Amino acid sequence: MTAFRLDHVGVTVQDLEGAIAFFEAIGFEVEGRADVGGPWADRVNGLDGTQVEMAMMRPPGGGEGKLELTRFISPPAEGESTGRPVNAYGFSHICYQVDDVRDVVARAEAAGYGLVRELVNYEDVYLMAYLKGPEGLLVEVAEAL
Repeated sequence: MTAFRLDHVGVTVQDLEGAIAFFEAIGFEVEGRADVGGPWADRVNGLDGTQVEMAMMRPPGGGEGKLELTRFISPPAEGESTGRPVNAYGFSHICYQVDDVRDVVARAEAAGYGLVRELVNYEDVYLMAYLKGPEGLLVEVAEAL
């Protein structure tokens, strides 16, 4: 069987700069930016007239699981982008294991982002929290205890 390795997760946003700022606040770096479109993009996405601007975000420490933040110029994105609770159908959040969860939370709060509720100790296995970013983006951070 073919092996799988997580390369990236794609997230569609309305405010690309705001999403970049959130992820930079918790330690991610912009790996690259691009304007993407054309016939190949139409074919792979199943859309017509695809034009997007995107940023690939690399997690701190060289970890796996980059984030591809995408703002659709054409065709316009659809659906709600804010206030989505964690129990809504579909993908709800992404989780990163970190070395110091308190540091990540402090950096997020210093940049104006907050916790969904609170930092918790899960059965002395993980110290964890959900961070709430712009447009309802949810990032779970967990530190092994």
